[in-house]
Amino acid sequence: MAMPAPLPTRRADLLERLAAAPAFDLAVVGGGASGLGVAVDAASRGLQVVLVESHDFAKGTSSRATKLVHGGVRYLAQGNVGLVREALHERTTLLHNAPHLARPLAFVMPCYALWEGPFYGAGLKAYDLLAGDAGLGATRFLSRAQVLSALPNLRGQGLRGGVQYWDGQFDDARLALALARTAARHGALVLNYCAAAGLLHENGRVAGLVLEDRETGARHTVRAGCVVNAAGVWVDALRAQDARAAGRGVAPLVAPSQGVHAVVDRAFLPTDRALLVPRTADGRVLFAVPWLGKVILGTTDTPRQDLPYEPRPFAEELDFILREAARYLARPPRREDILSCWVGLRPLVRPSGDEAGATKNISREHTVQVSRSGLVTVTGGKWTTYRAMAEDVLRHCQDAGLLPAGAPCRTQRLRLVGADDLLPRDRPPLSAPQGRQGYGSDWPAVAALPGSGRMLDAGLSEAMVRFAVRHEYARTVEDVLARRVRLLFLDARRAAGLAPAVAGLLREEGCPAPAPEAFRDLALSYLVA
Repeated sequence: MAMPAPLPTRRADLLERLAAAPAFDLAVVGGGASGLGVAVDAASRGLQVVLVESHDFAKGTSSRATKLVHGGVRYLAQGNVGLVREALHERTTLLHNAPHLARPLAFVMPCYALWEGPFYGAGLKAYDLLAGDAGLGATRFLSRAQVLSALPNLRGQGLRGGVQYWDGQFDDARLALALARTAARHGALVLNYCAAAGLLHENGRVAGLVLEDRETGARHTVRAGCVVNAAGVWVDALRAQDARAAGRGVAPLVAPSQGVHAVVDRAFLPTDRALLVPRTADGRVLFAVPWLGKVILGTTDTPRQDLPYEPRPFAEELDFILREAARYLARPPRREDILSCWVGLRPLVRPSGDEAGATKNISREHTVQVSRSGLVTVTGGKWTTYRAMAEDVLRHCQDAGLLPAGAPCRTQRLRLVGADDLLPRDRPPLSAPQGRQGYGSDWPAVAALPGSGRMLDAGLSEAMVRFAVRHEYARTVEDVLARRVRLLFLDARRAAGLAPAVAGLLREEGCPAPAPEAFRDLALSYLVA
């Protein structure tokens, strides 16, 4: 069956459509996992939807995950069986709906103490039982020799054996783009670099948004029957605006937590399996995950009160990651081996009576609130459960009378843009260097563009840059090198060196301000001093 041609994302056309629209059923603020999931769900039901993002899609937390599609072994250990069961179900749904962007991944847990194998093995067998028919592979015990074969460069001294289990991994930023493009395919108007400058209130009820084009400063008023605030860690700003309009105060909903990731060369873990350390010296979990030709080490769970768009790691967080890696790797990485270091802010839901410093114990479940004026806010949750979160948001909107109780949810089996029908054996693993695999069924359209044979870098052609502008909403060098291809997150110095060439192509494609100098400064900040 012929695949539909990629939709164009020419900004002038999108803004013209925004200006011409009298009203929408639903306006979504926030272009990360939560907001994009809501837009896809609503648009696929036939609702008129607009989604706006003040920066680029997945600029914040949604491009800075550990790249795991998982039920959450740690959450099972905390006794959160409901969250784990839901996440395991959604894991299978995501692997089906975006097979070009999400793959099964084997994890190996090395055991150095006599009790670890039986203890963790029993827990992972329970994980399999919770997954049921949605399981990706059976947990099995490994001998010492099998563990060393599966995890080259693992420290062998004292190793007794290990346990292997299955979860999944994905490309988070490209999944966000697939969601944006899928929403558009179903009729939604999706705009990045368009900020929600304010809420429109009428008779004490939220009636729409005042928007600001971040490129020109032009303002637009958009009317909507329902407004969903899905701005991640930044949801409290819009909640405060809503409360002020009614002369009320509002308590913060989010308790931000910072997660740091360090990327090193594949030579430190030359395998297609991930390493899981179930309990570090201070009781956390540490992953070493092969991803797009490199290895991601992380993560941390540190409370943070400020909310920068480009958070940086605290020195003690990097020290923790490197110190724990050195406990398990025969040749451990040093600070100078880090190719890129990036940080995500988790929008954890603040429990009543929460004490600072306890973020690692806060639930990863999401929450949905509807204010007295009708502003719907969603926050918390995790990438794996984005689809179920979106369905829950729309249920709340319908229960509050903000959306009609019409068509049922269709996203359970809704394939995302780019999904193809290749057999698993024909797909390269996500541990392979980036290239065509992230485009799925769109690859022929990429290859047909000018410059498909001219490579700017390994895994990046001129045609891929052009495709990013024409069909993936890219406006700046950062958009291309951070989120259409993932080079900023893989090798920041190489990414900085490509900025002038990418900027030239963006200008050819009509982007007025590709900002190569700003990107170079950003990329260098991802390097560890």
